[in-house]
Amino acid sequence: MDFTIERLHHVQLLIPPGGEEAARQFYGGVLGMIELVKPPVLAARGGCWFRSGGWEVHLSPVPDFAPATKAHPGVLINGLDLLAEKLEAAGYPVEWDPHFPGHRRLYAIDGHGNRLEFLEPVKD
Repeated sequence: MDFTIERLHHVQLLIPPGGEEAARQFYGGVLGMIELVKPPVLAARGGCWFRSGGWEVHLSPVPDFAPATKAHPGVLINGLDLLAEKLEAAGYPVEWDPHFPGHRRLYAIDGHGNRLEFLEPVKD
């Protein structure tokens, strides 16, 4: 029997120690993601988890934090222009990139400098 990859469960991004509130402002506030309750053994390590639609992001504090400025999750969006407006209104500039065939896309930086890619398929 062969295995199949079903879907991405989560992506883990790093944050600096004590960075949970900035993460909550961006992921919970601006993106409107739901914060999940972490299992107690993992909650003791700090950080926070968020879910929306078909993806989760797990944010984990590390002492030697450096933002992911090139590596990034790519998230499919319905309503990319509305997301761009919301990001910019909240003080998170967006960078549009027309170089992904069949999609409109933009990059944004979370409150800790991590890069995120948001894509929306081009409608025919």
